[in-house]
Amino acid sequence: MKRDTRLIHSGQPRRSDDLVNPPVERASTVVAPSTAELYNPTPPRRHYGRGGLSPNTELREAIAGLYEADHVALAPSGLASVILALRTALPDTPAGMQALITDSAYGPVRRFCDEELPRYGVTPVYYDPRLGGEIATLLDTPTALILLESPGSLTFEVQDIPAIAAAARKAGVATVIDDTWSAGILMNPLELGVDYAAQALTKYAGGHSDFLMGSVAAKDEAAVRLKTKDVLFGGHVSPDDAYLCLRGLRTLSLRIERSGASGLAIAKALEAHPKVSRVLHPGLESHPDHALFKNQFNGVSGCFAFVLDGVEARESEAMAEACDLFRLGFSWGGYESLILPCDRQIRRTAVDWKAEGALLRLSVGLEDADDLWADLAQALG
Repeated sequence: MKRDTRLIHSGQPRRSDDLVNPPVERASTVVAPSTAELYNPTPPRRHYGRGGLSPNTELREAIAGLYEADHVALAPSGLASVILALRTALPDTPAGMQALITDSAYGPVRRFCDEELPRYGVTPVYYDPRLGGEIATLLDTPTALILLESPGSLTFEVQDIPAIAAAARKAGVATVIDDTWSAGILMNPLELGVDYAAQALTKYAGGHSDFLMGSVAAKDEAAVRLKTKDVLFGGHVSPDDAYLCLRGLRTLSLRIERSGASGLAIAKALEAHPKVSRVLHPGLESHPDHALFKNQFNGVSGCFAFVLDGVEARESEAMAEACDLFRLGFSWGGYESLILPCDRQIRRTAVDWKAEGALLRLSVGLEDADDLWADLAQALG
């Protein structure tokens, strides 16, 4: 089946009562008819609630269908999912090794790498997101893992995922990617050679800004290791949130298509505006990574950024506050449109971030695109 069909039909409850949606089962204890069944339950019997009841089980199956993965772990937030993937990818004895982290990594992930990886004896080393296959030159030093994020969630560099994954595999190094921007819909990093694909289900998968959750998907040997660590670390998400996420997945393709189309139209309008010096949208031909983007992605989402020409950060914040339909807020991928002044968040060590003015990020939601552009135009004015 093609992807959209899998999204609808994977994760359907296997019950005899013909319900389309799974029931929300809330339980910690699952009683067993015998000691043998208690310790080694016969499927579909479960032995404890932390392992996931309905709809947790159906959600894992649906995400596995999205990525064509062998195992999916659920985490209580997108940040937690990336951290789970990093901890899973770490070798059992990583002391004295480096971890190569894309310089465009999500800020809280960067903080984890800076503050926690050294506790494992691992040194975080940041690399240019546009390095591509040349990352092999950094692998002469013993390397624990490589973290990718494509596009970067503030500055939207597109990484050469197949080239980086191939170099890593040749060197025996595990790869992790934050795949939140594509939501597993616009690109499948596991097909491109990445070992662990994490994403914040909070965003496009959920689509309604009403829960926090993340996932990690893997295939083959990486899936075996992920399943072991998933149990070891004791992760769990609530059945109510799992139900909401599963419901969101059913309409993910339609929502991301609408958001992406509106976002691209607004990006083109911004590109022509005299107060905008650059639009950081990989779907635009003006983007320096556009050709690479077209080779790896099958569409665009509604999250991108733009630079105001000669405008300082404080002035850009005033412009954001002047918006009406675009609300000030973190995250993206919900039904509502958001705007975020970004200069306070940018942290770079491998490659300096240089711009002609302040950077703002948009998450284009499901409102009418003409109304959204009118709102931006009056704020720019």
